[in-house]
Amino acid sequence: MFPIIQIGPIALQVPGLVLLVGLWIGLTLSERRASWRGENPGHLYNLVLIALIAGVLGARISYAATYPNAFTANPRSLVSLNPGLLDPLAGALIAAAAAAVYLFRKNLPLWSTLDALTPLFAIMGIAIGISHFATGDAFGTPTHVPWGIQLWGASRHPTQIYEIILVTFTLIVIMLLDRTSWSDTPGNIFLSFISLSAVSRLFLEAYRGDSILLDSGFRIAQVISWLVLAACLVLLGWSFQRNHTEKDIVK
Repeated sequence: MFPIIQIGPIALQVPGLVLLVGLWIGLTLSERRASWRGENPGHLYNLVLIALIAGVLGARISYAATYPNAFTANPRSLVSLNPGLLDPLAGALIAAAAAAVYLFRKNLPLWSTLDALTPLFAIMGIAIGISHFATGDAFGTPTHVPWGIQLWGASRHPTQIYEIILVTFTLIVIMLLDRTSWSDTPGNIFLSFISLSAVSRLFLEAYRGDSILLDSGFRIAQVISWLVLAACLVLLGWSFQRNHTEKDIVK
């Protein structure tokens, strides 16, 4: 694992750096898609910037409030690029709230905006997988397969690499779908991405060694993935049926 890159006296946090690069690449792809679709890429940039600032600040403040001792000895850690010092859930909720406010104030269409942001979501998924590989987080269960990696005192499934491969495959499928008539209906691209991501998570969690288990023995991430997948399929089915009904009326 390589959580830090040392360049002379400068120590760079690899996870934070990877996430920043992923954000730049993903936002660039989303802006290009918006331009190709005749949409305003400036709205995407502003939306992501506002959500990012609000999310990072909220995640760091929430983490500091929960674990104040982590910053008492070294207050400079408050501005660290280390994503381990963030509260992901609080950051995501605050970022989503800030994005919702911007969408409402600019009167932007929800589903079309989510479609436009899907390349960003996919690239960030790849970046998160790389950051997990750098830190050793999201590690796999012990295994004797030839491609196992030595981590935390055992040969384990390289679940971080599985994650990168699965998200990359999902991105390719979404990019292909985006070139077809499937993308003409707002929300189809985003819902397809979420559906494929849920399926990937179902597979990935089977090999994770740090999954949270329910009292029944089920992995909570897999339960959530099943619910998300079911919801997405219902929405996609409803959208497909509505489009066919509208075409029949036109005829």
